Amino acid sequence: MTRTEAKGALVLFSGGQDSATCLAWALDRYETVETLGFDYGQRHRVELECRDGFRAAIARTFPEWAKRLGEDHMIDLSVLGSISDTAMTREIEIETAASGLPNTFVPGRNLMFMQIAAAIAYRRGLKVLVGGMCETDFSGYPDCRDDTMKALQVALNLGMDTRFLLETPLMWLDKADTWRLAEQLGGEALVDMVRVETHTCYVGERAELHAWGFGCGECPACKLRKRGYEAYLAGENVTEAPV
Repeated sequence: MTRTEAKGALVLFSGGQDSATCLAWALDRYETVETLGFDYGQRHRVELECRDGFRAAIARTFPEWAKRLGEDHMIDLSVLGSISDTAMTREIEIETAASGLPNTFVPGRNLMFMQIAAAIAYRRGLKVLVGGMCETDFSGYPDCRDDTMKALQVALNLGMDTRFLLETPLMWLDKADTWRLAEQLGGEALVDMVRVETHTCYVGERAELHAWGFGCGECPACKLRKRGYEAYLAGENVTEAPV
C-alpha cells in the first residue's frame, strides 16, 4: 500500500505542538482524518484540554480541512501512569537518569500508543497511523527512533494480518523545521494557531503566553520549543541541546 492508495488516517494527537503539526500534515493529504488522545496521568494533562480548541480552530480557519476532520477518540491509559515512575507522571524534579536518558522518558509509552491506535484504526477502516515521533529531538527517547517505528509497523501488520502505514513526518526535523512545516501547510494562521492553542510544557504551566507559546519557560520542553521558534524566525536551525 502506498500513501496515494490510502484514504484514511488516524493521528496520535496529544494537544502538543508536534502532534498538532502532524494533524495538519495528515489533513493536507488524506480524505478522512480521525484523532486519538491518551490520558495516562501525565503531569501536563492540560495539553489534553487543548485538543478540542485546536480541532475547533482548524475547522474554523481551514474549511477544506474541516471537511476531512473526522471523529476524535480519547483513551484512558491510566494503567501506564500507575506503573511508571517518571517526571512525566510524578511530581519529581526533571533530571538525567542513570540510563543516560532524561527521567521524562515513560518506558513503553509510544509502543502502547501505537498498538492501541492500530486496534482502533483496524475497527475504523483506517490504514495510516500518524505520530509525531522525532529522532532529531534532543530527548533521545528510544521509542521515538525511526528503527523502532519501522519494527513496530512490521509487528502490527503481522499481528493483525493487515497493511498499516506508520507515518512520522517529523522524524528528521528539528523544532525550527517543525515550525516551518506548519507555515508551509497553513501559513501564518497555522503557525499562530500552534503557538497559542497547543501545549508542550512538562509541568503544565499555562498562565503566561510567551512569543513561542504557553509554558514555564524553564523545563526542557519549553526551552526546546522556545529555541526552535527563535531559530525559525531567524531562518536558522536548532543545532544544540537546550540547557
